[in-house]
Amino acid sequence: GLFNVISEGRFLKLIPETGRLVEFARQPSSRYLHGVQAIAAAEPGIVPLAIDPVRGQLLEVLTQAPNLLERISQGGEIGFAIIVLGVSGVLFALLRWAYLLHQGNRINRQLQRLDQPSDDNALGRILLASESKDIQDIDTLELRIGEAVMQETPRINAYVPLLKIIAAIAPLMGLLGTVTGMIVTFQAITLFGAGDPRLMAGGISQALVTTVLGLCVAVPMLLLHNVVQMRARALTETLQHKAVAVVAQRAETESMQAQLESQEGLAA
Repeated sequence: GLFNVISEGRFLKLIPETGRLVEFARQPSSRYLHGVQAIAAAEPGIVPLAIDPVRGQLLEVLTQAPNLLERISQGGEIGFAIIVLGVSGVLFALLRWAYLLHQGNRINRQLQRLDQPSDDNALGRILLASESKDIQDIDTLELRIGEAVMQETPRINAYVPLLKIIAAIAPLMGLLGTVTGMIVTFQAITLFGAGDPRLMAGGISQALVTTVLGLCVAVPMLLLHNVVQMRARALTETLQHKAVAVVAQRAETESMQAQLESQEGLAA
């Protein structure tokens, strides 16, 4: 029509000098092509269609808009480094969460059979340490269980601070990209002046994209760190609670035995 020319689900543009219709070297995003493709497929009903009131000029501007991958590539090497850091951090957090979930399931099964301790979980190893034959009194038992808890706690909390470090490094790397992009922008202004904004677009894009990437990595990593830390803390508190319970139970048992022996001595 007067505003748009379409053919086989694609937008065309008119070359005034030759009077020919040619396909755009690059089509706009898919949301603008949906109506064109629906018309090409002769779909029934009413379909949305983008209308260019300036006869193709706006469409040509839309074809030059970068897609997601192109926007990410504008961040340069720092942007790719932030992405690698974020992907690695998320995978590591998920692996750590799976490990803690597995250990939690084993500890829960051990809680259901405290009389049959097993060495395949942290709680079972603590219970086995409390049943050592060389423990003669409560003080020795308390020290031995405390040692067992201290051995198991680092295994549960291992690598959890690394997630917080990644969450702190990501925005700093984004800030580094921002500063680098601004340096490139000022260099372009120094060499070519500020008359053409396109000369400064590369540095500004790098500055903004790296900032966004740093925040996009920092926010989920901070959330994952808190989730993993809460899980590790819950398991640690369970171990400490059961350790105190074992000591208290042994102290109560010995106290009752001492009372019985005292009563028997008085009866004799």
